[in-house]
Amino acid sequence: MARGNVENLRKAAQAKHAAAIKRAETGLRGLLKSGEPVNFEGVAAAGGVSKDFLYRTPDLRERIQTLRSRQSPVSARTAPAPASDEGRVPDTSSIIRTLTCKLTEERARSRQRITELETALAAAHGQILILQRQQGTRPWTPWTGPGIMGSCVDDTLSPSQPLI
Repeated sequence: MARGNVENLRKAAQAKHAAAIKRAETGLRGLLKSGEPVNFEGVAAAGGVSKDFLYRTPDLRERIQTLRSRQSPVSARTAPAPASDEGRVPDTSSIIRTLTCKLTEERARSRQRITELETALAAAHGQILILQRQQGTRPWTPWTGPGIMGSCVDDTLSPSQPLI
């Protein structure tokens, strides 16, 4: 004795398939009417079906490919953006690539600026040291404190000269 009713399951699956085809065709007509570019992603979003379903259904696949090839490449790219992006998933891979590129460029600029600033700081320290030697005073070092003698003390100067 067979369990369940296989024929009813088969009919339900066929009805579900037919409803999906109808939704996809409605979405396709909507894209054509609005002048938006016809592609698998747009038809899937407009019809509420998956791209996989469109690719697996030979008649729909052929229609979409034919309509897509008839569109001029310029008009497909310059078509106005839909008023609402609800229901559409942005292409995150291109966003990630763009942001990664910008981040890499910004890091390179930051490293270059840091190198420039370190070079300028070293030159300024050198100028300070030259001026202090011309005045005959001991070089100033920010690391001198109570109980710590600076390691930058010039040994050529006499210990009786005041620290700045």
